[in-house]
Amino acid sequence: MASLRSVIHPLHREGVKFVLIFAIATLLLFLLWRPLGWFGVVLTLWCIYFFRDPARATPVRPGLVVSPADGKVVDTAQAVPPAELGLGAEPRSRVSIFMSVFDVHVNRIPVAATIDRTVYRPGKFLNAADDKASDDNERNGLRLILDDGRDLGVVQIAGLVARRIVCEVQPGQRLETGTRFGIIRFGSRLDVYLPAGVVPLVAVGQRAVAGETVIADLASTEAARLAVVG
Repeated sequence: MASLRSVIHPLHREGVKFVLIFAIATLLLFLLWRPLGWFGVVLTLWCIYFFRDPARATPVRPGLVVSPADGKVVDTAQAVPPAELGLGAEPRSRVSIFMSVFDVHVNRIPVAATIDRTVYRPGKFLNAADDKASDDNERNGLRLILDDGRDLGVVQIAGLVARRIVCEVQPGQRLETGTRFGIIRFGSRLDVYLPAGVVPLVAVGQRAVAGETVIADLASTEAARLAVVG
């Protein structure tokens, strides 16, 4: 039973209509030609897998910043936040996490905070792993005000095949670390702009788990981490 629960997860509500569409299309394909029907079954199962929404065990010590997304860390460089977030013009440490079509795409709040603003900006649909995606792609940004008054930015970025960014929170809401706040379909990226002076505790190439992997510690004086691939 435990092994079954590790494979089968609840379905995010954004995925219900897509699973129904895929299932109906599969029935039609079976009527047309049986081999096509089995192809539809595979696609339907993948759709269920894509929209899975597993529970996560979120560390809750004050100051911990957790990953807002499942995926691969593709950048930890200094970067100027998007102007629309009002985070200033000085570079900050940015942690960029790329989600492939096989990753969980439910996004989670990285640290306990109040939503100050949410800003949507239309744009291109470049490969989300490309560094230019942070500037050019369609995106939705959140400015979070932390309990100590500092701010942090989270940006949902559409990818090459992503055509829909869903953000389910509004300015003024107070959210705890690990709270679900949105989803992107299908394949995308999340950028986290850390408060000034805070360094990432993840390295490029590392895998991150939304709501669980600690990407920074607001109270730490530890140096930024590097990784050795081997």
